[in-house]
Amino acid sequence: MAKWGHGDPRWIVEERADGTNVNNWHWTERDATNWSKGKLRELLVGVMVENEVGSCEISDLKQVEGEASCSSRKGKLIFFYEWNIKLSWKGIIKESGAKHRGSVEIPHLSEENEVDDTEINVSKKKGDGDSLKELMKTAGVAKVREALENYLKALKTEFTTGMILPTKIAPTRELTAKRKLSEHTFQVRAVGVRIPTVTIHMREMFDTAVEQLYSIFTTKDLVQKFSKSSAVIKAEKGGKFQINCFVWEHYATVALIFVPVVGQTELQLNCKGVPVCKEESTRQCWEKQHFEEIKRFTVTFGNPEQLD
Repeated sequence: MAKWGHGDPRWIVEERADGTNVNNWHWTERDATNWSKGKLRELLVGVMVENEVGSCEISDLKQVEGEASCSSRKGKLIFFYEWNIKLSWKGIIKESGAKHRGSVEIPHLSEENEVDDTEINVSKKKGDGDSLKELMKTAGVAKVREALENYLKALKTEFTTGMILPTKIAPTRELTAKRKLSEHTFQVRAVGVRIPTVTIHMREMFDTAVEQLYSIFTTKDLVQKFSKSSAVIKAEKGGKFQINCFVWEHYATVALIFVPVVGQTELQLNCKGVPVCKEESTRQCWEKQHFEEIKRFTVTFGNPEQLD
């Protein structure tokens, strides 16, 4: 735990009225799904191709399934998108005036492949009009790829406006003077800093009955012994169970599920809100410290005073 005003400067929130994501250090994410659906419709519907035989047009966006998002971390943008797209096309043969219809399917548009390598399938309803199908398979597919490229360009520019904030380069003389004047009162203002977190799922077997293991977690003296920290325990519905296992300026929530197995108890632990940078150390603490200590309790449960 850092002392107030002496923490890692990347986490210091200052010089911004909203107090968010200074120097673009923290993880931020935007859901681009709805925006993408609108942009794909805008760019694809109405695409036209023509040659001496006839003309074709993308007439409808029949289906667009999937999702897209953009995340920023340490000033870098990370894009995720995965789409299954189905389009309708219609065409007319110039000489006869005959009209034909068909479909265009893009089964997997994602960041894993370049647009040029993305599969695009063209089909036509029964009947004549193979010349129009061929037009769509060549010039039509080329136009569709162009529209998809424009979608990705817009995703990486238009949609991401404001995600990467201006980075502080050097303090001005005026700002330096203000900081010196304020040294005797405070150095930073920390307002609503969000940090990236994960949920940890763990399972551990104990050679004891459910009732005994549950009692270890609901007896204040025993909890304080295995956690080696102060605890607040009120073992009733809606009661409080609080231990200070880790030195964070942050709270995590732990859910414990006790599952009886023949001669044993399986403990299922779900720990929500663990800082990403503390995931591995938190797992190690539960496994190597708490669980091992609790297993000692199950051996000498009848006389816990024997434990140091």
